[in-house]
Amino acid sequence: MLSCQTVTQLIMLFMNEENIRAETIEKPESRLELSLFQALRRLQQDAEMHAKRLARYGGLSPVQLMILQVLASERQLTASALSKRVSLTPATLSGQLDRLAERGLLSRQRDDQDRRRQWLLLTEEGRELQQQAPSLLPPEFVARFAALPEWEQHGITAALLRAASICGSRE
Repeated sequence: MLSCQTVTQLIMLFMNEENIRAETIEKPESRLELSLFQALRRLQQDAEMHAKRLARYGGLSPVQLMILQVLASERQLTASALSKRVSLTPATLSGQLDRLAERGLLSRQRDDQDRRRQWLLLTEEGRELQQQAPSLLPPEFVARFAALPEWEQHGITAALLRAASICGSRE
């Protein structure tokens, strides 16, 4: 499933002022563009509201919770591998990792054979917080999505993944 952060990134790319031009209003395809923009804006608003809810839970951002969830599903990961899994640049990920480490939610451990390699591991506190954390997606969305037929769930997921892939930057 897509994370709220991924959906928000997608929306922010479309909302860039360079992409909103006065001349698009006069084009025949502007109705489609306007509908697409409105739908993306609704997704963004829902993602922002849910991010605020997540922040009230343990003070985690959706990105930080996503990092904890990926680390929980893996025994250990390098920052490079994690950045690909969570679609963040190494620079952005580094700041998030520092904040999580400061809170004692993850630790960094040097590889025994290759001292240049550093493994990222969840601490026990990080694992507990991740297990108790709410879903990355708003509960209303999860319930409505689960009620859809499987073919429609796959179609929506494929369309969102495709839209994200044509947006360009992954940051």
